[in-house]
Amino acid sequence: MTSQIAQSVQFIIEFILILFALVCIHEFGHFIACKLLKIEVEEFGFGIPPRILTLFERGGTKYTLNLIPLGGFVRPKGENDPSIPGSFAAHHAWKRITVFIAGPVMNLSVAIVLFIIIYGVVGYLPDRNRVQLVDIAPNSPASEAGLLAGDILVNIGGTEIHSLDAVRAVIYANLGKTLDLTFERNGVSQEVTVTPLADPGDSGALGIYMSYPMMPYTLSAAIPEGFNSFYEYTRELFSMLGRIIQGQASPSEGRFVGLKGMSDMYTSVRESDTTTGAPKIANVMVFIASISISLGLMNLLPIPALDGGRILFALPELVIHRRIPPKYEVVVNFVSFAVLILLMIYINLQDFIHPITSSLP
Repeated sequence: MTSQIAQSVQFIIEFILILFALVCIHEFGHFIACKLLKIEVEEFGFGIPPRILTLFERGGTKYTLNLIPLGGFVRPKGENDPSIPGSFAAHHAWKRITVFIAGPVMNLSVAIVLFIIIYGVVGYLPDRNRVQLVDIAPNSPASEAGLLAGDILVNIGGTEIHSLDAVRAVIYANLGKTLDLTFERNGVSQEVTVTPLADPGDSGALGIYMSYPMMPYTLSAAIPEGFNSFYEYTRELFSMLGRIIQGQASPSEGRFVGLKGMSDMYTSVRESDTTTGAPKIANVMVFIASISISLGLMNLLPIPALDGGRILFALPELVIHRRIPPKYEVVVNFVSFAVLILLMIYINLQDFIHPITSSLP
């Protein structure tokens, strides 16, 4: 019991450090952009205030250590006051937009680099032309049909299967209907019939967890495959958003998760088995890459108080050559920030009330 508690504490600390690093990387993107564009930065803070101490000062910037280790911040001179000479707010709109974009771009770039490193560590690449079953839910339609982890899906309901999205599309277009399914097991083609659940719930309509099977790769293929993995993961995020809007996502799949939910997911990743031949660090790196992509894309959303919202305020200036009065921007950002805080409180409470559970398609 003591060792389990110690391990749980270790995983929580690891997750906090990962989140701390990803947010600091995001802020470092803003910081580098400011420096390159000759915009004065008064403070680069590690952690969230209150301040514990000033580590050092260089180039007019104070580097500080703050109490709450869940992120960081960059404070440029006169961030919201264009009346201050040389302030951030007084610089041209394209410079401010570049600074806003730089943070999310850093997160997205880190994800691409991690995917490339993963393939270098593992020595395998996904075969994106085939879909393999990784896990089967007990007492599910897939389990009753005799499907096993490792089976390769070939055809479902007359549709040739070459992507994860194709499987989901066929399944959710035929809820409650019997489908002919062809699969390969140990190189031998077999056929079964399956009936996706009419009301999938949290277990998924068929009860399968899918992935692309892995194949050996050449070192030169790792770089383009890193970009492909980034593209596939991003496309899957938007695809999931589309399923949520259309009501095709299960409740657990469509919910947002807070810090506890992400921590639980990280613990699950650390405790899970890896694909054959892959070190456990590969699973951890995939998790970090996925969080980094989510952080980057979330900050690009056109929501006031986020980078995307601030870009939205600066864009009209490029066209009309006049900026929206800062007092309006400050009010909108303040209200939006307050709403975001309330939303985050709600999401984090849901993590305790309804703990995150893994779901299968």
